Amino acid sequence: MISPFEKKLWLSSPTMHGDEQHFVQEAFDANWVSTVGPHLAELEKTAAAYVGMPYGVALSSGTAALHLAVKLAGVQPGENVFCSDMTFDATVNPVSYEKGRQIFIDSEYDTWNMDPAALEQAFKLYPNTRVVMLAHLYGTPAKLDEILAICKKHHAILIEDAAESLGATYKGKQTGSFGTYNIISYNGNKIITCSGGGMLFTHDEESANKARKWATQARENAPWYQHEELGYNYRMSNILAGIGRGQYMHLNEHLAQKRAIYKRYQEGLKDLPIEMNPYVKGEMEPNCWLSCLLIKPEAMCKQVRGEKEALYVKEPGKSCPTHIMETLAKYNVESRPIWKPMHLQPIYRMNPFITKDGNGRARTNAYIAGGTVDVGADIFARGLCLPSDNKMTQEQQDVVIELIKECFK
Repeated sequence: MISPFEKKLWLSSPTMHGDEQHFVQEAFDANWVSTVGPHLAELEKTAAAYVGMPYGVALSSGTAALHLAVKLAGVQPGENVFCSDMTFDATVNPVSYEKGRQIFIDSEYDTWNMDPAALEQAFKLYPNTRVVMLAHLYGTPAKLDEILAICKKHHAILIEDAAESLGATYKGKQTGSFGTYNIISYNGNKIITCSGGGMLFTHDEESANKARKWATQARENAPWYQHEELGYNYRMSNILAGIGRGQYMHLNEHLAQKRAIYKRYQEGLKDLPIEMNPYVKGEMEPNCWLSCLLIKPEAMCKQVRGEKEALYVKEPGKSCPTHIMETLAKYNVESRPIWKPMHLQPIYRMNPFITKDGNGRARTNAYIAGGTVDVGADIFARGLCLPSDNKMTQEQQDVVIELIKECFK
């Protein structure tokens, strides 16, 4: 009989090593505890050098970084922006901050990211669109060569949301370095953390300086507080930057741990009717921030989801994400559904949604007119994020694997 864990097994929680405390103490001792200080400059240099970008701007969150990226791209009220559909809403909300309109692009099965074929269809329907906002889901890079070629063809700016994919590479190049403006997140559940915070990357010094100015209430260079444009309180603190400096010392260690967790799930669950979140081998090296499973259609028991609740009927040899999630929760193990696609969210349900076949209407199930698969809705219906905490022991992960196997009996 499997017993519940005494301490909760988390999806992904912060991992501190002690080096962080050293840098934080430095900030305290020097009284650099606000949004200025030497740790900020050092973190920006470290982060930019790691991803291979000339300039980094340390900010209070990944969302703040995305907002400033949208402003740098010049998005105007009423302007369309092509956005990844299956992502956290923090990816797309900054478009609304600037009163733009999101047009959601369906996912594809090879990576679960934005489908290049659907993006091409979107440009046919909305040819004057200037900005594409792409997210790399769960640490797996999108098909960047195809996405970039489409953007170049249509003279569009790419904003790369690499919040979840720090350390992941596409053809040997770090994510967070492909777009005109790119961001990463240091939220508490990410592969490294500052307890919060994010970083904006840009290719030119003028944009970096503009972002820093906006992030500090757009104060002008004057003896008094002079303001000529709208600003924000978005700058990271020197203390949080100190935490980040300590975390970067262990990034490669975290990457190795996350990838080992993915491989153990892949091996331990290989006899079940499931697939792990995919990537294109030979082109991509994901960071495996979260390991996820996708139940094969023939192995899905009946499951119905409303806006806030789900019901299922267990069938022999079959399971569903809700069943597995509830089973794991009984044993004090956290799991989470795949991101609910943006075009199914009540706040964005009236926005256009584009599939690879050019359909532009949102639907609430996995199939739309003519039998075309709504890929994002299908992955949401069959997918589940598994506990991927890098402090999870192999023995603990073995228990999780056994619990998942029990769900299919």
